[in-house]
Amino acid sequence: MGEEGTEGIVHLMCLAASSGVPLFCRSSRGGAPARQQLPFSVIGSLNGVHMFGQNLEVQLSSARTEDTTVVWKSFHDSITLIVLSPEEGTSELRLERLLQMVFGAMVLLVGLEELTNIRNVERLKKELRASYRLIDSFLGDSELIGDLTQCVDCVVPPEGSLLQEALSGFAEAAGTAFVSLVVSGRVVAATESWWRLGMPEAVLLPWLVGSLPPQAARDYPVYLPHGSPTVPHRLLTLTLLPGLELCLLCGPRPPLGQLDPQLLERWWLPLLDPLRACLPLGPRALPAGFPLHTDILGLLLLHLELKRCLFTVEPSGDKEPSPEQRRRLLRSFYTLVTATHFPTEPGQPEEKAEDTAHRAQVPRACYLVSGPEEPGTGWRLVALQLGPRRLLLLLSSQSPTHGLRVLATHTLHALTPLL
Repeated sequence: MGEEGTEGIVHLMCLAASSGVPLFCRSSRGGAPARQQLPFSVIGSLNGVHMFGQNLEVQLSSARTEDTTVVWKSFHDSITLIVLSPEEGTSELRLERLLQMVFGAMVLLVGLEELTNIRNVERLKKELRASYRLIDSFLGDSELIGDLTQCVDCVVPPEGSLLQEALSGFAEAAGTAFVSLVVSGRVVAATESWWRLGMPEAVLLPWLVGSLPPQAARDYPVYLPHGSPTVPHRLLTLTLLPGLELCLLCGPRPPLGQLDPQLLERWWLPLLDPLRACLPLGPRALPAGFPLHTDILGLLLLHLELKRCLFTVEPSGDKEPSPEQRRRLLRSFYTLVTATHFPTEPGQPEEKAEDTAHRAQVPRACYLVSGPEEPGTGWRLVALQLGPRRLLLLLSSQSPTHGLRVLATHTLHALTPLL
C-alpha cells in the first residue's frame, strides 16, 4: 500500500462520514510532522471500502497489508477517522486508542455539536486547525504515555503534602474546585474535583497544556468530551516557573485578571523551593534518590482504578538503549500484555462473554526478551499485576530471567505508596 515518497510515514485522515469529504490529513515521519500526504484517490478508496461494509451491515475496523496496518473508526455516525501505520508490529489496540484520543482532542477544542451536526464543512475545517498541534503530538514520539494507557501521566514531588495543601487553599481563594499543577504535561498535584474528571479530558487537559508554546497566562475555551461536550468551559493557565503551570478549569468566573500577582505570591512564593524541585520531575517522574535496582532501564506503573500512571525511561541513562528506543519498547510491550495476557482493564468493555469464566486462568505476570537470541543478551521486559496496579519494567541484558518476577514484585511494593 506504500505510495512513492510516503514510506515510513504515519497518516491520519478525518472525513465527514456522510459525504466522505476530507476535513484534515496529518502525517508524521520518525515522530516529527511530515508534509507528504496520501493522494485523494487513496483516501477515497479507504473511506469507500469502509462505507461499502457499513451498507452491508459489516463493520470494518482494521486491515493489514504486507507493509501497513490500517484502522478505521466512526464517531456518532458523523466523523470517520482512518490511520495508516507502516511500523512493523504495530497493534490495532494502539491505533484504536490513537483514534479515540484524536476524536477527544477534536471535541475538546471544537465541541461535539459542531462535529455531529456539520452545517458548513469549510468553516469546520478552519475550526479544526486549532486541534492540529495537539493531534500532531499524539502522532509524534511523545515522552508521555497517557494516549495509549488512557491514564493520567503523573509525577511524584518530594514535598507533595505541602503542594497539595497550597493547591487546595489557592483553589478556594480563586473560586474554583478544579485546579492542578502541571509540569511538562504531567500532573504534579490536583484537587479532588480535578481527579474526578472523566476520560478522556483527564488525560487531554494536561497534555494540551504541555503541547502549547510557553505563555505567562492563558484563557483557553475547552469542551469536556465526557463531562460537558456541548457547553464550553474555560481553562486558565498561569506559569509559576518555566515549564511548571497552574491550571484552573472554571466557568465564566473568575476572570483571568482577578488572579492577580498578590494572590499567586500569597500561596506560592513561600513554596518556591518545593516548586523548583518539581522541574526535573518531567522526564524522571520519581523523586531524586528513589531506590531502584540498577538493572532497571525504564518503568511504567499504572493504577487502573484511579486511572493514573508513572512513566520514566531515565534510570541508568548512560546505558543502551536510547531513551527513544526505551519508550518504544515499553509502549509495544504494554500493547502486547494488554491485548494478549492481562484481563480487560476497568472501564473497558468486555470483548467476549466467556472471558469472565476464564479470569482465574489469566496470568498475573509475564516476561519477554527483546533483541539477539544468544544467551545473556537482549533486554528483558517483565509485567506484573497485583490488584489494581500493573507494573511494566524494562531491564538490562544482565538481569537473569529467573529473577525477573522477584525483582518486579519488590519494585512494585516499593512504588505502591507513591501511586
